Amino acid sequence: MTFTAAPALSGSVAVPGDKSISHRSLMLSALAVGESRVEGLLEGEDVLATAAAMRAMGADIQRDDDGIWHINGVGVGGLLQPQEALDMGNSGTSTRLLMGLVASHGITATFVGDASLSKRPMARVTEPLSRVGASFTASPGDRLPLTMTGACPAVPFDYTLPVASAQVKSAILLAGLNTPGITRVVEPIPTRDHSERMLKGFGADLEVEVQADGTRIITLKGEAELKPQNIVVPGDPSSAAFPMVAALLVPGSQVTIANVGLNATRAGLIDLLREMGGSIEIINAREVGGEPVGDLVVTASALNGVEPDPARAPSMIDEYPVAFVAAAFAHGRSIFRGLDELRVKESDRIATMATGLRAIGVTVEELEDGIIIEGSGGQPLPGGGPIATRLDHRIAMSFAVAGLVSRDGVTIDDMRPVATSFPTFTTLLQTLGAIA
Repeated sequence: MTFTAAPALSGSVAVPGDKSISHRSLMLSALAVGESRVEGLLEGEDVLATAAAMRAMGADIQRDDDGIWHINGVGVGGLLQPQEALDMGNSGTSTRLLMGLVASHGITATFVGDASLSKRPMARVTEPLSRVGASFTASPGDRLPLTMTGACPAVPFDYTLPVASAQVKSAILLAGLNTPGITRVVEPIPTRDHSERMLKGFGADLEVEVQADGTRIITLKGEAELKPQNIVVPGDPSSAAFPMVAALLVPGSQVTIANVGLNATRAGLIDLLREMGGSIEIINAREVGGEPVGDLVVTASALNGVEPDPARAPSMIDEYPVAFVAAAFAHGRSIFRGLDELRVKESDRIATMATGLRAIGVTVEELEDGIIIEGSGGQPLPGGGPIATRLDHRIAMSFAVAGLVSRDGVTIDDMRPVATSFPTFTTLLQTLGAIA
């Protein structure tokens, strides 16, 4: 698909529900006793993979005609033996968090995925989960297909995260739900805290201690009894990133993005774009289901190059690809470091973005842990393609945004992976006037 120069964008749109919260809503509801209701669930392929897996392990999950999801759970410790392999599609979050759930249940599960997911290493979760007593048989390189057998009773343990990873933290905490005793996770660099917020909301005995240096110590008492909840999922800030950057870059644009989650552990891109000179106003700030939410009013702005603190990475790890696009149109040079995590996402996002940016006319230097981008000073880039997205939804959407401010358009090799997180992406661009 080719994305070409767009007229000024205008209008008010809403992005799909937060992917991280959607995954966790289904998992925790499936472990509660009674019926939970979830409104605004992201109905992308990744989240639907989680729903299918929880059904396969005994939960009753139904969607009514109004888009409300009803989940009747099996209770902590009540997961059933799945009769077939759990197909995770492209979802690394589903895979790693579900491994945490299975780790402390006396069942065996085989995880399979698509070509992209099957290249992603799983050792970062299999290593700590083996400490609770779970056992694993993985493909070479600790990759999928992978079969694991949980331990019941599991063994509680303390774990200090060697890298900032909300997925690893969450997997350990989910394993701790059905583990007798205390599970403790030490997080030297804070990551998104949806798991902690939602576990407490469902009634788990969980405490978070923040030390003077910012280290977070998360303590969970096992053998929890979770209570059903009514959840309203806010709009995904990672999805809002794309119309937000598009509105900043396309001259004359002003766009309102409604109902965006503004959790501080996820708001790094907003802070970065503001530092670059972007006009982003938060209105109607409120709290929904324990999560801060607001509407964003984004106005086209001249951006300047930036060199963000690497410590910011966990708060915007999924938004870096589109941040690189913003930097490509800025005045001056941008230097991004501390992004080792991007090497093991759906694709090697540093290498894939660097190659694609060069293909559309950007001067780029790839670093081992980041990238240096020479901005165009606000001028449209030549464009080009087709861009090889490596089955990565965020790469595809990032270059689609670049195409809206290019001279000759940007062609994307495959937009199908976008369905994993943002199935209404092109429809939203049409609503704003970007696509005729």
